[in-house]
Amino acid sequence: MRGWLAALFVMLSGSAAADEWVAICHGYSCQAEADIRYSEGQLGDVRRLMMAAVDAENERNSLALAVGLLYRWGGEQSVIHRDRGGNLADDYGSGRMDCIDHSTSTTRLLKMLERRGWLRWHRVLEPEIRQFALVFMVHWSAVIEAVGDGTPEAARFVVDSWFVDNGQPAVILPLEEWKKGAGPDV
Repeated sequence: MRGWLAALFVMLSGSAAADEWVAICHGYSCQAEADIRYSEGQLGDVRRLMMAAVDAENERNSLALAVGLLYRWGGEQSVIHRDRGGNLADDYGSGRMDCIDHSTSTTRLLKMLERRGWLRWHRVLEPEIRQFALVFMVHWSAVIEAVGDGTPEAARFVVDSWFVDNGQPAVILPLEEWKKGAGPDV
C-alpha cells in the first residue's frame, strides 16, 4: 500500500510540472489558432524572470520580456514568427496578427502566468478597446491591474504586443495614456 501511494504521489507531482499548451490566434480576428507547447524548461525561465521582480513596476518590466519570450517560442513552432508590429508591415502571408489576435493571445499568456502564481503585484483583466473617429482606428489590448506594493489599487496597464515584431518585449503603458493614443508609431 505504501509503495502504491508513493507511486501515485510521484505521478501527481509530475503532472504539476508538465508542459503547457496555449492557443495563439493569428490570421486577423482569430481566424486561425496555433497550439503552442511551452516546455517546463521554458516555463522555468519565465518563472525565474517573474520571481526576480521586487515590486509592481519591476514586475511589469519582467512581464514585457516574458511576453516577448513566449511569442518568440511560439514563433519557433508556428507561422506567427512572420508577424511584424502593427498591421502594415506583415505583407499578406500567413502568421500575421492584428490587435484582436494579440489582445486575445496575450491575455491567454497572462492568465497562464497568473494561474501559475507568477504575478504577485498584478491581476489579469479582460481586453480593453480604444476607439477614435467612431468605428475607424479601433484597437484592442490585453490589460493588467496593480494589486499591491503601494501602487494605487485601480492602476491599470495595457500589455500590448501588437506594437512590436514577434519575439520583442511587449509595450506596457498606463491604460488611460493608451486610451488617449499613446504607444509606438507603427
